[in-house]
Amino acid sequence: MEFREYDLGPFFDEFFLAVGDARPGCRVLARALSAMHRDEVLARQRAAEEALLHMGITFNVYGHEAGSEKIFPFDVVPRIVEAREWSSIEKGLKQRVLALNAFVADVYGDGKILKDGVVPPHIVASAAAHLAPCHGLKPPRGVWTHIVGVDLVRDDAGTMFVLEDNLRCPSGGSYVLENRSIMKRLFPQAFEQSRVRPVDAYPSRLLQMLHAVTPAHSETPRCVVLTPGIYNSAYFEHAFLALQMGIELVEGRDLVVSDGYVQLKTTRGLERVDVIYRRIDDTFLDPHHFKADSMLGIPGILDVYRAGRVALCNAPGTGVADDKVVYAYVPAMIKYYLGEDAILPNVPTFLCEREADRSHVLENLHNLVVKAANESGGYGMLIGPQATKAECAEFAAKIKADPRNYIAQPLLQLSRVPTFVDGVLEGRHVDLRPYVLYDGDEPWVLPGGLTRVALKKGSYVVNSSQGGGSKDTWVVDSHTDLPSTPASIGGDRC
Repeated sequence: MEFREYDLGPFFDEFFLAVGDARPGCRVLARALSAMHRDEVLARQRAAEEALLHMGITFNVYGHEAGSEKIFPFDVVPRIVEAREWSSIEKGLKQRVLALNAFVADVYGDGKILKDGVVPPHIVASAAAHLAPCHGLKPPRGVWTHIVGVDLVRDDAGTMFVLEDNLRCPSGGSYVLENRSIMKRLFPQAFEQSRVRPVDAYPSRLLQMLHAVTPAHSETPRCVVLTPGIYNSAYFEHAFLALQMGIELVEGRDLVVSDGYVQLKTTRGLERVDVIYRRIDDTFLDPHHFKADSMLGIPGILDVYRAGRVALCNAPGTGVADDKVVYAYVPAMIKYYLGEDAILPNVPTFLCEREADRSHVLENLHNLVVKAANESGGYGMLIGPQATKAECAEFAAKIKADPRNYIAQPLLQLSRVPTFVDGVLEGRHVDLRPYVLYDGDEPWVLPGGLTRVALKKGSYVVNSSQGGGSKDTWVVDSHTDLPSTPASIGGDRC
């Protein structure tokens, strides 16, 4: 592969210090790529796509004109994070999850943080995912946020920021495992020489966490994965994780509340379920307490949960901390509950419900990114620098009509990594979603996580539903003993 024509642009490049000069942790991979002809890399890219197809690694796109099911786009050039930096990221993630768990528990408990004015009470009360039936719940071991996906981005100075938190049903963990499986086959020598930290412990760690939060009555817990069904966008992941953990994949119709417990319908009769890793949204869990017309949940399950006879992971009600307005207060939560400064900073955020912030946002829409408080997947968003005057005017009207529902942030010049596009390496913007498991002891962080890449040139939207793809993420020890990779290497092979 030819590195001399790679365009660094005005962005922070995570692979190269300068054209042809790879960063220490990237040098093993750089040498492997430089020794390959373009056609060889292309063949490996095609092999990866065929493997994804044969393994059924897909996601559903509702209303997509070409059909509902698509292969999750994958790029064969991994994203590399050096172990020294990962250590700081890992500490920051653990800190954040502990504070978020304390916050959710407080919101549905004594509400001390609200009474002390650290988080305005009206912000929580008006959050779409704040669920009144969850007040007074006491989850096993006090854990609400069992599985958390935290989206990280890096700016043009190389600083890592938290973009958002995902506490309800964070998806993507299965893609981390399958991406790694593919990469180990495609680049075995570079993988081994780079001393990449393994990710294959995730299913066993997940199962260990489920067992840890089992209600006290059960010595041999029965755990299940609750899915909305085959038409859900993440159904592949639900089935994959259930298989990897060796537990049943069930739908709401497979479960019933009987004799005060949640029971699984089997050919042998009803059998008690102790822990449910739920992959359906909070409000679909129990038609008796949430959406009365839900066909996905189990009537009466919240009563069993309140009685301490079943564990739900994540706990219902955690979505209150997914709210993008609540996100702005997470550094204050960390200070309030842990007495520490946030290790991983938030992106600077304007809250449109504040008059001064709103005025600034309305005057500077063309320079800002505006987001709806409860949208995801890149929807409900305005990227001001790329928007038309009409689009800005439309969002201005939305903000004025419902200021509580909008935040605004500067458009970060997201870092880029080399990506194999149309037979050449080009820089593409990325984010990173690490996964954190918490069972009441110390949180555990999966090394690396899911790197999402904006495959469209110039795009900042990494979501798969809008043209994004994924990369394997390698957490590696830096190779300071290796010389830099000169731009000339591989020049005669492309």
